[in-house]
Amino acid sequence: MTALLRRYRTRGRVERAHSIAELRAMALRRLPRLAAEYLESGAEDELSLAANRAAFDGMEFMPRMGGGKSEVPATSGRLAHQALPYVIAPTGLNGLQWREADLALARGAAGAGVVFTQSTVSNTDVGEIARTPGLAHWFQLYVFSDMQLVLALMARAYEAGVRTLVVTVDANTVGNREWDTRLYARPGVPTPAARIDALLHPRWFASVYLPGLPSFPNLTEALGGRRDLIAASHWLRDNIAPHVTWVQLEQIRAAWTGDLLIKGIAHLADAREAIAIGAQGVVLGNHGGRQLDGAVSGLSLLRQVRDDLGAGPTILVEGGVRRGNDILKARLLGADAVMGGRATLYGVAAGGEAGVARALTILRTEYDRSVRLLGSGELAPKRGNKGRDAV
Repeated sequence: MTALLRRYRTRGRVERAHSIAELRAMALRRLPRLAAEYLESGAEDELSLAANRAAFDGMEFMPRMGGGKSEVPATSGRLAHQALPYVIAPTGLNGLQWREADLALARGAAGAGVVFTQSTVSNTDVGEIARTPGLAHWFQLYVFSDMQLVLALMARAYEAGVRTLVVTVDANTVGNREWDTRLYARPGVPTPAARIDALLHPRWFASVYLPGLPSFPNLTEALGGRRDLIAASHWLRDNIAPHVTWVQLEQIRAAWTGDLLIKGIAHLADAREAIAIGAQGVVLGNHGGRQLDGAVSGLSLLRQVRDDLGAGPTILVEGGVRRGNDILKARLLGADAVMGGRATLYGVAAGGEAGVARALTILRTEYDRSVRLLGSGELAPKRGNKGRDAV
């Protein structure tokens, strides 16, 4: 009997992709290893990268159909308007995946009615992103040693119309992403093999590399006008604060008049401290498994943090979201929404703005279907796993 062959589509229109995994397959075919590993790799043995998925896979639904519609709690506050409880995460150097990828992500987010969080090290100016019609626009902030630079970035974001600031606290030391690092003879200089591989991906080479590698326009003044990617990367390494302190975060809170979320929270005590200094919420997670390998997944902390902080603060969880039912699991455990990076990056790498739109359509369709299929059911640890009670 002939074995059943199952293969993801790797070429053609992104609208024909059926899942985030299929968009990933399309993206990885188009990208050279330099871009693909930057997108894919986790830190060291990639334990946290795997743990993020395992946390979702370790929970199972217990559907109940006789009780009527699902009892998923309604999203409130700053995310109540969203059609899908999903926030596009801040990711840097997106221009390595697709020319003007940040604009494509913003336009896709606006079209789907979800938030786009722009990174400090995005490749498009915050003011240009802010001009995207209908966009719910957040700005992510890194803490630099020069607090005047931090305040200047905040002022630029506020002037552009941003009213929600997301401060990252778990990435001031770059994680050891070995599979990505192996492609470079020295920092910023690809190996000969990596250069040859880039040439073997002509669509990427013509659209991304030949016009010039992307720069960091939000930091142009601090960089002295330099646009060279290698020089900018060195500057970032030398000028980012070695640690983020609560004193610095209190300064940021005092200077920012909008909402503040602290991203990179991986301990209940830090979640409490973030709210104590006046933040409106936290993002639980381990930076997509790209920083401290072995760090706890955000989902595994979620119920504990929600029970402790109560209903008021906004709680997002990031890391490992690939399906709409992942979003539903996070909501049932107490998240207001998930914050996802790779899912929409696979979309943009596969097909630009159309790929982003397709990724968000897939997630929303899966989420809505899962809500209906769950009925008035529950979520519980997978049988055989030790864990929390059903919710």
